[in-house]
Amino acid sequence: MSSFDATHGAPRWPAVDERLVAPETRYEIAGGVLVHVSPAHEPHGSRHSKISALLEAHVAPEFDVATDMLTRTGETTDVAPDVSVFPCERDPETGGRQLEHLAFEVVSTESLSHAGHKAADLTRRGVRRVFAIDVERERAFEWSCSLGTWRRLDPNAHIEDLALEVPLPVAALVHAAKTDDAVARALLIKQNPVLEATRAQDRAEGKAEGEAKGRVEGEAKGRAEGEAKGRAEGMAKALLMILARRGVLLGAAARARILDERDAEQLDRWLDRAMTCTTLADLFAEP
Repeated sequence: MSSFDATHGAPRWPAVDERLVAPETRYEIAGGVLVHVSPAHEPHGSRHSKISALLEAHVAPEFDVATDMLTRTGETTDVAPDVSVFPCERDPETGGRQLEHLAFEVVSTESLSHAGHKAADLTRRGVRRVFAIDVERERAFEWSCSLGTWRRLDPNAHIEDLALEVPLPVAALVHAAKTDDAVARALLIKQNPVLEATRAQDRAEGKAEGEAKGRVEGEAKGRAEGEAKGRAEGMAKALLMILARRGVLLGAAARARILDERDAEQLDRWLDRAMTCTTLADLFAEP
């Protein structure tokens, strides 16, 4: 147990980065007992990696993500969640890192109970939320302090938290096939500089191509009409490229609607929506 501060009448916790076991080893200490943490086999290791990637994409800018980082949860306990989210700012009192806000454990059906003991230690120490991902049965859980057990999460829900800039889809935590989509969507919502630059380049190339084509057609139909048509075609092609890269499926009718659109303001509205929409209904929705 933690020592007791008689002045304030509350537990005096050790610093979260004050070690009981040697770092960079495969050991934890739980209740004073040295525990060997075995290397992960394929399903566990693969899911561990994908959760780290998901959190890196969804985390708020003032937070950082770590894997297998030891956290001192008491006088006799020093454990490492599989993935954790903690503040970037250093602890003003200790100068070390601050306690994580979120912790994620990748578990098998058999180890869910063991992970519960770990979750209880972490939340008792002050970690706000602890999650478990059951790889075998593709389920996600959150630890309930009031119930003292795991609460299963709706697979269609999103985890919202102050440590996350973008809500984290539960489905992406449990289904490997959804990881890339969730990462891409989060980066688009966060206006990742690389993706924004790509979008700007696509627009510029589309505009240049459209203007070139418009100049040729303008010899017969008038420069103004030709340039307007070229710009619209360029914007439409840029829109199709963005939708294709985001994996939004287009039928023949939707593709024809985009290519036939000549209203530049309408195309610009669609381009803005294309950065975050997930369905054609979202793209074409009118206020």
